[in-house]
Amino acid sequence: MGLLGNSVDKYVTGRMLDTSNDRRWSHLLAERWSHEAGELPSLVPRDTEIAIMLRGRSRVDREGAGMRQRTYARKGTVWLCPAGICEDFISIAEPVEECLHIFLPDKPFKETLLKDLDIDLSGISIRYESIDSDIFIEYVAEQILRELAAETSTGRLLVETLGSALSAHLVHTYSAAAGYPKRPRGDHKPLDPKRLVRVTDFINEHVERDFSVADLASVACMSPAHFSRSFKAATGKPPHEYISGQRLDLAKRLLATSDRLLVDIAYAAGFSSQANFNRAFRKAVGTTPSLFRAQALYD
Repeated sequence: MGLLGNSVDKYVTGRMLDTSNDRRWSHLLAERWSHEAGELPSLVPRDTEIAIMLRGRSRVDREGAGMRQRTYARKGTVWLCPAGICEDFISIAEPVEECLHIFLPDKPFKETLLKDLDIDLSGISIRYESIDSDIFIEYVAEQILRELAAETSTGRLLVETLGSALSAHLVHTYSAAAGYPKRPRGDHKPLDPKRLVRVTDFINEHVERDFSVADLASVACMSPAHFSRSFKAATGKPPHEYISGQRLDLAKRLLATSDRLLVDIAYAAGFSSQANFNRAFRKAVGTTPSLFRAQALYD
């Protein structure tokens, strides 16, 4: 997925600290920024943006959708800017030490709502709003920041799930459909044995390939959100955790029984680089891939 959002053009007084743009995430883009005081240019965003303050305090004035807002921001403050809403004015009074910006691209956002919530977006709009705090958005931000800081083998699958959940949360909480009845949680039926076998066989056969939760849901003939909940009910783990274990087992097996280069094993295990693979493997196993391979030769 190419660069989304308007961040480079919009945050002209800021400095980008990190970005997920090279992680191949399909359902959202995440960027960490620091922002100097000053005024920002007027822009019409292509994607829905959620910004959450991570460190610092500031006063932010902004105007969009015919509304003027003044926010005394601190850690946890959230700003929503829906796609297509022109922000006519933004002024940052004091520097913002660190802020996470999450961009939800239009197509996956709409697909999530249509397939998983049966909501037609044609009559729904996300509100242009500043929020003192939102526990769920904070949770999503924490998961994204953790993945940005240390890539895992199933980060793309995790972020795909987070993007879908975040899209649903915005509609349920910050739209004209905020009163739309939520689907019951916690009573999801486990995948039936035949579907579970089809899915686990697919994972085993394609564990070295790049696939999505939507691909797994298609194998089970279910919507992605319904599939994720039913898969967890059947296995005790969400899809990304289950697949993470499978890929770790694959990496161990390849290290112990093959002479493949470490960089090739890193790619096979779902990592974008050998360095990220080394860090994750050492955290999970307690030793580096090279030492694990050397030890396997003596066993």
